Amino acid sequence: MRAAPTILHLDMDAFYASVEQASKPSLRGKAVIVGGLGPRGVVATASYEARRFGVHSAMPMGQARRLCPNGAYLIPRFTLYRQVSDIVMAMLRELSPLVEPLSLDEAFVDLEAGGVAFDSDSARATGERLRADIRAATGLSGSVGLAGSKMLAKVASEEAKPAGLLLIEPGTERELLAPMSVRTLPGVGPATGEHLRRAGITTVGELAEAGEDELVRMVGRAHGAGLYRMALGLDDRPVVAERDAKSVSVEDTFDVDLHDRVRIRGEVQRLADRCVQRLRGSGHSGRTIVLKVRRYDFSTLTRSETLRGPTDDPAVVREAAARLLEAVDTTGGVRLLGVGVTGLADYTQEDLFAQSSAAEAEAAEHEDDGAGGAGGAGGAAEPRATVGGAGPSEGPERSGEPQEAPERRWTAGSDVRHVLYGPGWVQGSGVGRVTVRFEQPGSEPGRVRTFRVDDPDLAPSDPLPLVGDLS
Repeated sequence: MRAAPTILHLDMDAFYASVEQASKPSLRGKAVIVGGLGPRGVVATASYEARRFGVHSAMPMGQARRLCPNGAYLIPRFTLYRQVSDIVMAMLRELSPLVEPLSLDEAFVDLEAGGVAFDSDSARATGERLRADIRAATGLSGSVGLAGSKMLAKVASEEAKPAGLLLIEPGTERELLAPMSVRTLPGVGPATGEHLRRAGITTVGELAEAGEDELVRMVGRAHGAGLYRMALGLDDRPVVAERDAKSVSVEDTFDVDLHDRVRIRGEVQRLADRCVQRLRGSGHSGRTIVLKVRRYDFSTLTRSETLRGPTDDPAVVREAAARLLEAVDTTGGVRLLGVGVTGLADYTQEDLFAQSSAAEAEAAEHEDDGAGGAGGAGGAAEPRATVGGAGPSEGPERSGEPQEAPERRWTAGSDVRHVLYGPGWVQGSGVGRVTVRFEQPGSEPGRVRTFRVDDPDLAPSDPLPLVGDLS
């Protein structure tokens, strides 16, 4: 614990939803819910207007729609969220070399290490200046907590929401914490909270009064001792600038259970490629490939295979994931698939056996094509699966036979640009039509227009910045 409140915790307010409101003027002041829009989707973030209806993160999207039927339901736009996050994190790193990001919208900062704050007055001034700078650079609000420890700084930022700042003076921690719910403390989830409630402990003050011995008896030595220290406001954890990644993974939940084995294999291959993109983006390679399968009855299976050395080769990861899938029974249907890589390293040692296997398979495929297989007259291999892993072609495609173009899909919240009307976003689509509202950050609420889904003048677009040049 420090003698001055020089640890800062920043938490952007309803981040995803706030970004959507800032980029879509017609949604400002209205209920906005961001998340998966399918029947099995969950809420990622809800605006404060939506929270008044009881909508919150991690809630099933179907339940959210029942609570808030008139809200705006949008897909996440992570490209834009990361751009905004990069701006905010760069501002934090200007304050101190010790910045510990927890997510895109949340981080700890050691102000003392940056030489910008040594007492309560300078810490408060730094926090207020940071909030103003974030508002000017992004148009968004963030809540700031200042305290002598990480735990208390996070508690303070939560109490300051939305768009506020709270500084906890050293020496006042126990008085502040005492009336708060035990769920305020890190590590106290629903199960632990219910266990404590049954024992008559519902507030942090009651937790402190119970004493360490009683808490150890109730929840175990490690957890009980930690809870007691937190109830007293004690936390000596330092702000750590670099948090080493332990794994990289991606997963998808499907709107309807997958039964087609070929389709399942295609989805696993697609997830393997996405996983490798993230792996390379983080500058790592990995040695252990992990496959996750959640079946129709919610049972979850994981299978893993450890290679002879770390790799970031998509062919190697795809091949390993395919081998793992062969050991999983998917007869009853699959609702979720995931591919991950663990055992991360900063270098690559190619798995020569796996690569040679992939090369042999590829050579055999081309040899078959040359003998008059799916490649046709030109000998070029026909793709084994459609985009998105929909499965293999039913047979050779006849030369010159017209192919029906797939209907273009427009997802609510996605960015578009029209040749005549400029940038806008999709409000909804169906029965061959797509409805677009034409507006952009900083503009007045725009007009709504409807087009055919195949209108050649309408195309997907990159998101516009929230502040600055919008051309």
